[in-house]
Amino acid sequence: MSTAARIPAVDPGRKQRPRVAQVVADPGIGVFGRKGASVHVQEIARAWRNRGWDPHLYCLRTGDDLPDDLGTVPVTRIKVRADRSDTAAREQAVAAAADEIAARVIEDGCDLVYERYSLFSTVAQQVAAALGVPAVLEVNAPLIDEQRRHRELVDAALAQTCLRRQLQAADVVVAVSAPVAEWLTEHVPVPVRVIPNGVNTDRIRQVSPSTGTPVAVFVGTLKPWHGAAELVRAAALADGHWTLRIIGDGPEGPALRKLAAELGVSVDFRGAVAPSEVPGQLQGCTVGVAPYPVSGDHYFSPLKVYEYAAAGLPIVATDIGDIADVVRPATGELLPEPRPELLDAAIRRLVADPSRAARMGASARLLVGAAHSWDAVLGSTVGDLIPAVIGGER
Repeated sequence: MSTAARIPAVDPGRKQRPRVAQVVADPGIGVFGRKGASVHVQEIARAWRNRGWDPHLYCLRTGDDLPDDLGTVPVTRIKVRADRSDTAAREQAVAAAADEIAARVIEDGCDLVYERYSLFSTVAQQVAAALGVPAVLEVNAPLIDEQRRHRELVDAALAQTCLRRQLQAADVVVAVSAPVAEWLTEHVPVPVRVIPNGVNTDRIRQVSPSTGTPVAVFVGTLKPWHGAAELVRAAALADGHWTLRIIGDGPEGPALRKLAAELGVSVDFRGAVAPSEVPGQLQGCTVGVAPYPVSGDHYFSPLKVYEYAAAGLPIVATDIGDIADVVRPATGELLPEPRPELLDAAIRRLVADPSRAARMGASARLLVGAAHSWDAVLGSTVGDLIPAVIGGER
């Protein structure tokens, strides 16, 4: 690992704002897409701008939902040239595309490289070595394990080599949870900062509950490990006390719609929406729900929990991982497991006592506004290494 001594001093009279190369070399993440990862990338770009830096996004995929306020951020996209059906060839193509990103960043120049960890990239390492600039590696999940478990990983040796090179080169390594940090240090014993995700309380503001039947809401990509099926089963038990709205879509979407039809429960499926549309979709909701299945390796820092809190919603969640940092007795209810009858009972308790629900929601919004803004996340990541503002806007 390099040291902060390489971080350049900034001339207060400098007219040009410092530049950060923000790298996302994961072909599954569109920087302007609808996933939580896309929201994360966009908010980090905003946070860099708020610190007086100019971000330049380098990616393998863009997405179609460019926010108005990020329209001036330069974007360089490198295409992955390989058939999706040939996993081995695609892995090599992703690695080649990442190398092409590194070459482009080196050619463009930057004052710092900030990379979201992906399987076959060594961009941060290459850029730091070529330009002598500091490197920050942000790690959101144990991707090598995820790829083996949920998809297919052909060249595990290359993935591990890339990770080791990135960890050894980075000035700062940040993980979103303690389990992710532990996973990283099993590969290379480097210092890792554990900094959970954040939320933009200017983008997601306090919502007002519906005056009709209370609405429980789930936000997120519909994947098996998010537990939305148990929430649909809980909605079937609600007996008119509350209804369910699901904002998002994904591989589990068809199965969830089929399940709702089989159970005869009316679920308001809103589908995938752009991050800018999420605040409006949350209007009228009463309770936010994160019904994660219990597992021994929960390593997420779920954005949905922070977004519920920012919307001023009380939260019902499974007590796993680091969720208890946000879902406390003052902000919601934690469940030992996401059984439908437990979910239904917890939601009923909250909708039956609007004053209690409102107090919890207000406490949740206050909590994330004070401690989990994206500016705070980036500040904790790099604040002691770089100047805060250099002639930029705040």
